[in-house]
Amino acid sequence: MPLPYVLLSAAVSLDGYLDDTGPERLLLSGPADFDRVDGVRASVDAILVGAGTIRADNPRLLVNSAERRAARRAAGRPEYPLKVTVTGSGDLDPAANFWHTGGGKLVYTTDQGAVRAARLLGDTADVVPLGPALDWRALLEDLHDVRGVRRLMVEGGGTVHTQLLRQGLADELQLVLAPLFVGDPAAPRLFGPGAYQGGRLRLLETRRIEDVVLMRYAPTAPGSGTDATAADRHWLRAACELAALCPPSRTAFSVGAVVVAADGTELARGYSREGGDPVVHAEEAALAKTDPADPRLSGATVYSSLEPCARRASRPAPCAELILRAGVRRVVTAWREPDTFVEAADGTGVLTAAGARVVVLPELEGPAKAPNAHLLPG
Repeated sequence: MPLPYVLLSAAVSLDGYLDDTGPERLLLSGPADFDRVDGVRASVDAILVGAGTIRADNPRLLVNSAERRAARRAAGRPEYPLKVTVTGSGDLDPAANFWHTGGGKLVYTTDQGAVRAARLLGDTADVVPLGPALDWRALLEDLHDVRGVRRLMVEGGGTVHTQLLRQGLADELQLVLAPLFVGDPAAPRLFGPGAYQGGRLRLLETRRIEDVVLMRYAPTAPGSGTDATAADRHWLRAACELAALCPPSRTAFSVGAVVVAADGTELARGYSREGGDPVVHAEEAALAKTDPADPRLSGATVYSSLEPCARRASRPAPCAELILRAGVRRVVTAWREPDTFVEAADGTGVLTAAGARVVVLPELEGPAKAPNAHLLPG
């Protein structure tokens, strides 16, 4: 199911602590960075914080700039983004600033927490029960499918950030590093203990803002099962971009493919008809650039903008078979192969019959089909 683009935003001290809370709160950022955050808020559809952050910080979470609010209205958007919180218990203070400023408010909670939250808040907010326990994927699916949220900004706290990153649901981390040492062992940290993705995050940007530094990172490590992660969406978008590089053809699809190790290292990429070969397929071109003895292939994921082929006339082995021969057992694709050239093509069936996992991300079907529009029915 499609999910919103999830952006985690936080400021930390040099020794890794979040902003202090309470009446003597230590502000780690300065005016210029606060204005940057205001701009990010104005760009998103919703802002989410945990219930603990509401209790500790009593935030308003507004777009402060009148010009930015006017621009949102001119674009047909609400003046303020939707404000969202998450609570397992439903223990919420109805007098908090969160409920009495800005636009719409939404509470995600458990079945049991929903009873308490609804009693405390009345009609101040919409309360959505997620079942006996909090389910982040179900929460994000509801935001996307029911609330129309395409970009979600998450401003804390540490528990929320930890859970989203550990579950592979965060698309981007915007981290501001302040030139301060907190030194208080009781101060909250940005992330808690647990099993995070392997490998290194990808650095998107660094920027000096007065005396702080903004660093933007994106996860790179593929998922391991049938649920897509934020990194899976990134790599499949890269495969779709490769498809646009294919020399046009009236007799073959334009496809891009990327092979990525379990730790997020890109092993190879390729696209249809690459290098002047009129019949080479994207997965074939990518796998040809890998070392067959590379032990990382057994844990790798192949991202292909189109389902790998199950049958072909131009070469002895179809791409689904080449993937299996390479030892790869996970494939992520944007759309299933239509009957345009091969009737009842079923690369997914070939792969799954051999024990491989196939994940389809229909939200990227549009960019995957774009280079092939001339081959598809109007």
